[in-house]
Amino acid sequence: MTASGTALSLSGLTKRFGGLVAVDDVTIDLESRKLNAIIGPNGAGKTTLFNLITGEIAADSGRVTFQGRDIVNRKPHEIVRSGISRTLQIKSVFGGLTVGDNVRAAVLAHERIMTPFRPVSSYRAVAARSNDLIEEVGLSDHRGALASSLSYGDVALLEMALALAAQPKLLLLDEPVCGMGPQETERTVAMITGISRHTDVILIEHDMEVVFDIADFIMVMAQGGILATGTAAEIASDAKVQEAYLGSPEDD
Repeated sequence: MTASGTALSLSGLTKRFGGLVAVDDVTIDLESRKLNAIIGPNGAGKTTLFNLITGEIAADSGRVTFQGRDIVNRKPHEIVRSGISRTLQIKSVFGGLTVGDNVRAAVLAHERIMTPFRPVSSYRAVAARSNDLIEEVGLSDHRGALASSLSYGDVALLEMALALAAQPKLLLLDEPVCGMGPQETERTVAMITGISRHTDVILIEHDMEVVFDIADFIMVMAQGGILATGTAAEIASDAKVQEAYLGSPEDD
C-alpha cells in the first residue's frame, strides 16, 4: 500500500472508439487502505477503464498516476512490474495444468526464473511461495487437481492466486463473483476482504449486495463518466444512481 495514501490517481482519462466516448474525462483519487469498488450499468466504461489502467488499450488523453509515476500508455508487462495485477471477467487459467503448476508458473514468471542454471535454493523459494499462495486463496485441497476440473468459484480463486504471484501493491478484480452460487460467492468475498487487508483492491462488480457489504468507497460510472462517488449508504440513497442504475423506488 502506498505511503501517500492514494492507491491510484486518474486525471482526465479519456478513450474514444470512433464516435463513442467509452471513458469520458475520468478524474478521481482512489484511497489506499480502502476497498474501492466501481459499479455501473453494462456499457458504462468500467472494463475499458481497467484496460486503460493496465495498458491493454491506449488512452487518448489523461494520466494514470501510480506510486507517484504516470503509467498511462505503458506496456502491460511494465505496469505489472510497477505493482499492478488484475483478474479478468472471463477467467483465464491453464486448464491442462494442475492448480500447483499454474501457481508455480506464475511465481516463476514473476521471479524471472526461466533457466536451469539457477541455484536449487531459488526453486525452493518458488515452491514455498506457491504453497503460501495456494493456502491463502483456500485451494490447498485442490493442489494436484487440473484447473479444468475446478468449479467456477475455485477457478476464480486460482486466478486471484495467479494475480497475487506478482506481489502487487494494487489488485484489480473484474467481476470476481460473476456466475457464482451463494456459497462460492461467500467464500470469494471473504477472500477478497482478506486480501484487501494487505493489498489495495479495486473491484468491478454487478452484485450490489456484495459491493454494499464490503466496499469502503464506491464509484458509479454511466456513459463513460463518473456519475457519483461515496459510501454504500450514500450511493444507495443517491437519486441519480437510483434513476440510472439501481432503479427508482416505486410510487406509493
